[in-house]
Amino acid sequence: MRLAYKERIATRLTLVTAMIILVVFAVIYLVANFTVIRNIDRELGLETDKHKDQIFLVNGEIRFLHKDEWQEMEHSQIQLNPIFIEIVDLQGKSMDRSPNLRENHLSFSPEKSSKKEAWTLKLGESEVRQMQIPLFTSSKHEGYLLLAKSFDDSRELLDNLRNVLLILYPVILLSLYLSMRYLAGKSIQPIQQIIRKTNQITQSNLNERVPEAEPNDEIGQLTRSINELLQRLEASLNREKQFTSDASHELRTPLSVLRGTLEVLIRKPRTSEEYVEKIKTSLSSIDRMSATIDQLLALAREEKGKNLVKEELELITFLEEIVDQTSLEQGRKITFQSQSGIPIYVKVNEKSLQMILSNLLQNAIKYSKSDTDILVKTGVENKIPYIEVCDIGPGISAAHLGKIFDPFFREKEVVDQLIPGTGLGLAIVKKLAMESEIKISVTSEKEKGSTFRLDLPLS
Repeated sequence: MRLAYKERIATRLTLVTAMIILVVFAVIYLVANFTVIRNIDRELGLETDKHKDQIFLVNGEIRFLHKDEWQEMEHSQIQLNPIFIEIVDLQGKSMDRSPNLRENHLSFSPEKSSKKEAWTLKLGESEVRQMQIPLFTSSKHEGYLLLAKSFDDSRELLDNLRNVLLILYPVILLSLYLSMRYLAGKSIQPIQQIIRKTNQITQSNLNERVPEAEPNDEIGQLTRSINELLQRLEASLNREKQFTSDASHELRTPLSVLRGTLEVLIRKPRTSEEYVEKIKTSLSSIDRMSATIDQLLALAREEKGKNLVKEELELITFLEEIVDQTSLEQGRKITFQSQSGIPIYVKVNEKSLQMILSNLLQNAIKYSKSDTDILVKTGVENKIPYIEVCDIGPGISAAHLGKIFDPFFREKEVVDQLIPGTGLGLAIVKKLAMESEIKISVTSEKEKGSTFRLDLPLS
């Protein structure tokens, strides 16, 4: 069973914290252990320094500088922190020991005496910390002084510390897990609110938005991203609805004309001239529908087309060919001007650029007077290659400049003048330009004409 998100957060944070606390507790215990042993070893060192100047071995006999020092209470009875002393010869045979050792003997380790190293050992039922030093008489090595100190109190302190840390460890982890689970639940409450709100948004209320609680944190960024996505979806849906409505309208009109014409023809016999006239009207309607359908198919293909292959293209030569071919086909004068004295290389899809220019030139020819020239210019400005298609036509009003790339949009004046067209050419141009990473812009002034500019990616 998959854990809830807040429980996964709490578990991960608890695991990380558990490792950190484990390391901290281990360091605490090791530092305490090191400190206790170091203090005992220091006390043993002080004791050995004190006794080595008071005890001597002369010809196998023990001599004391102060006899009463050897007989003091701490060596003769067991007390809180007793000191155990034993004197041995070079072979480790005991020569004398403090009464508090009773029947026990200290450990003999001559290899540790030179380093003045202390170690822990069991002495009966007790645990002691022992140190061993050599005894010299007139620079002659006569034996060893073995000295130990009880380690029971220190061991009890260390064991208590270990037990407390072991008990605290699971208690702390459980408390941390519950606290983090609660805090994680509180932290994801804004996300749960976003989920509830987005689940309520459907196609019928796509205009609603998720409220922003904290606009400057990650939750606020997520909320803005969702709202921007909803806005794009709403705009896309509205465009689809408008596109469907416009397409239906564009196709319904010629169909209505075609149906009306055919109904008139079958009402009564007609003359051959009337049949010819009505058939021509029907063919005109069919041509209009065919043109609309072709444009719709072209637009659909461009919307689905991705990852166009881009190749290096020499722009001046390419434009000269396009201009000459269009001028010949349309029977209109089209002037080409190059503002660059050297070849211009761009990286585009040749077919896409050809279709863009074909649509722009056809529009320029369609909307400008027959006795005016169409101008195509190219050059490089601020290191960016550009193409401009200029016409001297009726122009576009400023209020409509932002709509001319919408499918089926045509100004009322154009429709009233019965200028043929479907309103899809510039929509196709816009789609192709976006796919080819070409920036398209337009400037226009009523009764003075329009200029469409393409800024192309440099090769």
